[in-house]
Amino acid sequence: MPNILFNFPLIAALLGVFSAQFLKIPIHFYHTKKIRWDLFISTGGMPSSHSASVTSLATAVGALHGLGSTLFAIAAMFAIIVMYDAKGIRWHAGEQAAVLNDLVEEFRNHVRESETFQQKNVEEQRKELKELLGHRPSEVFFGGLLGILQTLLLSWLFI
Repeated sequence: MPNILFNFPLIAALLGVFSAQFLKIPIHFYHTKKIRWDLFISTGGMPSSHSASVTSLATAVGALHGLGSTLFAIAAMFAIIVMYDAKGIRWHAGEQAAVLNDLVEEFRNHVRESETFQQKNVEEQRKELKELLGHRPSEVFFGGLLGILQTLLLSWLFI
């Protein structure tokens, strides 16, 4: 049984997640001049950790077993599906959450103006939906590029 600490595809995929999540902090700081440590455990944003992890996995499998192997085909298709989902479905769910949050806020403002509604009921009804769920195409692209490049560099240590 191989030692899990030397499982190149697993280490590459985990490094893809952690490096992409970490890079979100300085990228956000560059754009906003604000440090947000919570980005390390958040979804969405630049670069996509989904893309970085699955492309790292597929690249490592391809490096170990060859690009013509069945294992690489499985890993590559898994990566394509995850990246498509991160860009498509999850992004649109986040867009819908933003619209719903705006509607709830408008409703709350309307209710505040009404003299017949009790204020405490409005505050109890507020539960904001998470809007940053998915990724823009550029975030998916750069996450994927990060995963491939870092795994190619990492492969020199393992292969």
